[in-house]
Amino acid sequence: MTAMCDVAFLLLTFFMLATKFKPEEPVVVKTPSSISEIPLPDKDIMLLTVDTKGRIFFAIDNGKMRASLIDDVNSEKSLNLTPEEKKAFSLDASIGIPFNQLKSYLASTPDQKKVMETNAPGIPVDTSVLSPNNELATWIKSARNTNPQLRICIKADGDASYPNVQKIIKTLEGWHLFKFNLITNLKAVPPGTAAFAAKNEKKG
Repeated sequence: MTAMCDVAFLLLTFFMLATKFKPEEPVVVKTPSSISEIPLPDKDIMLLTVDTKGRIFFAIDNGKMRASLIDDVNSEKSLNLTPEEKKAFSLDASIGIPFNQLKSYLASTPDQKKVMETNAPGIPVDTSVLSPNNELATWIKSARNTNPQLRICIKADGDASYPNVQKIIKTLEGWHLFKFNLITNLKAVPPGTAAFAAKNEKKG
């Protein structure tokens, strides 16, 4: 029993020290409900979040990938980021800051970042990837250059206006990306519908 207790505490200590907690997201969205049961991918995810104000936030789930991503963006947009600022980006959950504010955001303290995130305008987007106002197009292109296997997920608040979501879809289409996931809350299939009948047939 003594040996088992020692092993248990060693394992507990290991997990406490080795676990990396997920960074807090800058915005919380309430996704709409659907009956889709398609599971989301659990890694290599590019997450595009749209809040109720129509602000767009960009994130990828891999810290090492984020380091390569910011190198690519820094080179393309000539942001002149320092190594410390690049490291800060690799630790962030998501970005909703235009390029002209990115350097000051990454150089700020955690408390200053929270204030900036609250007032963040979101990443500028347009319906054309060639538009200079479409900064989301740059993030998406650089992320795909970093990892072509990235799965794209759009997480929009149920109260977000459709034109804002449509701009994201048009941007993806501009880079010939036609496959993506829409994140929703699962609800029960309404009885009497074709989907309900199909589900029961599968069970039978």
